Amino acid sequence: MSAFTNTHSAQAANPFARAMTRLIASFTAWNDARVTRKALSALSDRALEDIGLSRGDINTITARG
Repeated sequence: MSAFTNTHSAQAANPFARAMTRLIASFTAWNDARVTRKALSALSDRALEDIGLSRGDINTITARG
C-alpha cells in the first residue's frame, strides 16, 4: 500500500500544487488497485475460495469508489 502525505501548508493556497497532489493521489490509488488485482489474479481458484472470494470478485474489490 502506498501513502502520500502533504504537510507543506503553503501548498494549500496554490492551485497547481493541489492539482499535483490530486494527480499523485489518483495515480497511487490506481497503482494500488492494479497491484492488488494482479496478486489476486495470480491465485488459484482454490486459494481464492479459501479466502472467501471468487474470480468474479476481483474487479469488484479493486474498483475505485
